[in-house]
Amino acid sequence: MGKGLRRAPFSTNQSPDTIRRDLRALLRETAQPVAVVTSLMPGHETHANNTHTSRYHGATLSSFSSIALDPHPLIAFSLRIPSRMATSLKSAQAAPPVASHMVINILSAAQAAVAVRYSRPDLFLDPFVSTSYALTEEGLPVLTGSLGALSCKLVAMSWPLHDLEALRTRGGMEEQPWEGDGVASELFIAQVTRVESLVPQEGRDSPSLSPLLYHRRGYTTTFMK
Repeated sequence: MGKGLRRAPFSTNQSPDTIRRDLRALLRETAQPVAVVTSLMPGHETHANNTHTSRYHGATLSSFSSIALDPHPLIAFSLRIPSRMATSLKSAQAAPPVASHMVINILSAAQAAVAVRYSRPDLFLDPFVSTSYALTEEGLPVLTGSLGALSCKLVAMSWPLHDLEALRTRGGMEEQPWEGDGVASELFIAQVTRVESLVPQEGRDSPSLSPLLYHRRGYTTTFMK
C-alpha cells in the first residue's frame, strides 16, 4: 500500500437495510438513461391502422440496459409488480407468437415531460392523448422525438426478483407470491428484432437531441462544449 494512502474501513456484515440505503445513495450519483416502454393493452390485436389510444400502454423504465450484442442483441429492464405494464407484457408473451411485444423508446433531452407523463398513471390516465407517436409494422407506438426506438420480443417469462430461490433453480420450482412490505420487481429480457428509428447524423449535435438522463432524483442531460 503506497505511503500516505489509507485503507477505507469496510464492514463485513451489513444488514439488508444498510445495503439498500447505501446502494440507493451510490446509484443517485450515477446517471441512468431514460426510456419508455410501449405495448398493447391485454386483449387487443395489432392493427397498424387502428389509432385508438386506449389500445396502448406505456411506462417509464427505472432501469434499462443493453446486455448483449452477440450472438443475439438483448436488452433487459425491470418493472414493479403489480403493474399494468407487467401484466400487459406477460399476457403478450403467453399469447400466440408475434414479431414484437413492445417498443423501447430511448428518450432525448427534450422529453423530460414525456418521462414524467408515463411515470405517473395517477395523474395521466392516457398519456398517448398528449404525446405524438407513430406506429411500427406491428402497430406498436414509437414516441416522436426519441433518440431511437427498438422493437423487442420477450425471450421468456419474467423473472421474479423477490424470489431468489426460484432464480437459483432457474424456474424449477413454483414462484412464491410477494408478501413483504417493500416494492417487488420482475426482470424482463427481450431480443431486439428491429431498430425503428435513429437521430439523423446531421442532427446529432443539437442540444435537444442529447440523451435524457436521470441523476440525483431529477432529469438532466450531457453537455457538449
